[in-house]
Amino acid sequence: MAGMRIVFMGSADFAVPTLEALIDSEHEVLAVVTQPDRPRGRGQKIAVTPVKERALAAGLPVYQPQSARTAEFAEWLKQLAPTVAVVVAYGQILPPAVLEIPAQGCINVHASLLPRYRGAAPIHWAVMQGETVTGVSTMFMDVGLDSGDVILQQPIPLPAEATSGDLYPVLAAEGARLLRQTLEMLEKGTVPRVPQNPAEATYAPSLTRKDEVIDWSRPAEALRNQIRGLNPWPGAYTEWNGKVLKVWRAKSGAALGNINQYGLEAGNAGRLPGQVVGVDKNGLYVQTGKGLLLLTEVQPTGKQWMPAADFSRGYRVEPGARLG
Repeated sequence: MAGMRIVFMGSADFAVPTLEALIDSEHEVLAVVTQPDRPRGRGQKIAVTPVKERALAAGLPVYQPQSARTAEFAEWLKQLAPTVAVVVAYGQILPPAVLEIPAQGCINVHASLLPRYRGAAPIHWAVMQGETVTGVSTMFMDVGLDSGDVILQQPIPLPAEATSGDLYPVLAAEGARLLRQTLEMLEKGTVPRVPQNPAEATYAPSLTRKDEVIDWSRPAEALRNQIRGLNPWPGAYTEWNGKVLKVWRAKSGAALGNINQYGLEAGNAGRLPGQVVGVDKNGLYVQTGKGLLLLTEVQPTGKQWMPAADFSRGYRVEPGARLG
């Protein structure tokens, strides 16, 4: 087959493997659309998106509209006359006037098993909610939020210790593979369209500062999931002596082993949520609303990641102290 004429729209590094799969395919990538260059980091230096960096390296034309909702953008896309637009972690909502331009529609790669976890942060929320299986979907885009007809899906096991950072490259690679398979079926005219059931939809909105705060009144297992879901970005945090203390890794439940020396069998009696119950070579044992949470890797303000045991020694954290 001769391949299709494709416009690729993406910004985040999650989209790069899919763009690379298209570059290496028989399809023609007409242009790459990505977010404008913006200041980032402490120095606020102007930075390009990972997708732009890869596109320029491949010699592809790059277009960076401030908004994809303008008549100018729609006219630009119309002039290219793409067979299909592939959209992966682009970061802008496409209006109906744009969605209807590609001859065979706009196809999105989404990092969840739709209709679960529609929205901007599906990987983070799947981990934070303690899911044991997640996955990738391809779908035909419509005007709703990740609500279009599903084409293909691939479930992926979500290991109990996996962080969002662990899962990210796995789902990105699987998304690229699924997109290739989707385009093959589209060319042959055998592509399925499965309407989503809105009653089964759950949402994964953009993360806010509130989502990062460790609420010690919650159960230990829920906090462990929150911590690994926010690792490596943006990080869950509590407070120690009025300053932010990021928590990067923690254990709960059976993973704690024998901790009866900290009075686990006594339940929460006489302890406050956030109270340090014990300190040893493994880290800090902290009382939660249900059970103990062992903090194993933390980061005080202005310092590097460190073992929680090192933190407890250096900052003289002793049983009875309280976090948060």
